[in-house]
Amino acid sequence: MMDFYLKENGVRTSFEYGQLNISGDENFGFRPYQLMVASIAGCSVGVFRKILDKQRIEIEDLKVTAEIKRNAEEANRIEDIHLHYVVKGYHLNEDRLHKNLEISRKNCSMVQSVKNSINVEETLECIHLSQ
Repeated sequence: MMDFYLKENGVRTSFEYGQLNISGDENFGFRPYQLMVASIAGCSVGVFRKILDKQRIEIEDLKVTAEIKRNAEEANRIEDIHLHYVVKGYHLNEDRLHKNLEISRKNCSMVQSVKNSINVEETLECIHLSQ
């Protein structure tokens, strides 16, 4: 169970990690759409990283950029999220990384939760480092 409390400029909730303030005004908390995108991206990246760790695939850096398309005509709802992964490392096997990204998509609870309402697209770019 999660409890949410109304405050003057939004809503407050607390979790084991700490307090979270939610507001349509960025001056008073995280905007709901930011939290949704962060949940989807965070889950996707986390599952991808677990797969890489399990397969002992070493990377030097991983960055994901989220590009969001919203529909102002329908309550400004999120329609599309494009997650662009940039993986840096030595001896990267791009085919294997693409397959792992597909596996992570199937195992990410947040991506699966929105699959019939938000189009989530993932692309991957590899930057090969030389020694």
